[in-house]
Amino acid sequence: GLNKLRVSKKVMPEPQEGELKIRVKACGLNFIDLMVRQGNIDNPPKTPLVPGFECSGIVEALGDSVKGFEIGDRVMAFVNYSAWAEVVCTPAEFVYKIPDDMTFSEAAAFPMNFVTAYMMLFEVANLREGMSVLVHSAGGGVGQAVAQLCSTIPNVTVFGTASSFKHEAIKDSVTHLFDRNADYVQEVKRISTDGVDIVLDCLCGENTGKGLSLLKPLGTYILYGSSNMVTGETKSFFSFAKSWWQVEKVNPIKLYEENKVIAGFSLLNLLFKQNRSGVVKVVMDKLLNLYNNKKIKPVVDSLWALEEVKEAMQRIHDRGNIGKLILDVEKAPTPLMANDSTETSEAGEEEEDHEGDNENKERMPFIQ
Repeated sequence: GLNKLRVSKKVMPEPQEGELKIRVKACGLNFIDLMVRQGNIDNPPKTPLVPGFECSGIVEALGDSVKGFEIGDRVMAFVNYSAWAEVVCTPAEFVYKIPDDMTFSEAAAFPMNFVTAYMMLFEVANLREGMSVLVHSAGGGVGQAVAQLCSTIPNVTVFGTASSFKHEAIKDSVTHLFDRNADYVQEVKRISTDGVDIVLDCLCGENTGKGLSLLKPLGTYILYGSSNMVTGETKSFFSFAKSWWQVEKVNPIKLYEENKVIAGFSLLNLLFKQNRSGVVKVVMDKLLNLYNNKKIKPVVDSLWALEEVKEAMQRIHDRGNIGKLILDVEKAPTPLMANDSTETSEAGEEEEDHEGDNENKERMPFIQ
């Protein structure tokens, strides 16, 4: 639950061989962070843990044998947990220099969303001119990255689902936009009778079968998340089981007969379990080239202080964001109508849980 989040002090990390020490300026929030908190992932790490998988900041120290970086470099990085901190250490292979005109908040919004979107579209699904793509959560960080990358290829049609209150803000980035609660299968088929070439699914559950049914011959369905399993503030075994029960049972013979491709994509596993940082670096180079040529630009929804992480996570949970939520390490918390809702503790201290801490309180983030 949100009441288990604490801001605490820990011993300063020092870089090991091959690592960089980064003074963090901004951290990215992703839906996977909610799943980590709830334990909705395979083999969740033991608590207490520091969440977060990406950040931006300034190189403060170099471990032995690190080449290509200097103290003072502005960088963005993938981190295998522990990104939500003032200082992080991570291997140099996961670190990239930031373009001069990119802000720290944009840099923290860049790696996870754009690498995920690029690799799914171009490495897995082989997006080409004239194709069509269906993406869920079109207003989120990955959804907006997908829309921007699709616009770099001629005549790509993007079908998107999103909460209706987001439609006005994102309507120009998506060709056809549907309410996330509507029957999008019928809507897509009404516009494109034979379906779409690529389905990008971060929802899972019943959307797996729907996505497969919409694929054209030689089309590709990619599962890259399972946000439908996060239904409340804490893990619900009922919703978890229901979501898996709704997943279409995939029959390889049927795939063969219908000429369809089903795939999965996990950037974090690719980086930290399967040692493919070299592949990701090639993709990052291409993405930074697109950024420098003004073809893509991260969309930052809002900036939050570290102490405001509960409210930030709630905003993601409620699907309230358009683009990326960022933890700004240097930002002071916005005063609450009542007392602050996130306790600060020294390492090792345990506070009591204060039930109803978040009731009747409101805190507005700094909207960029």
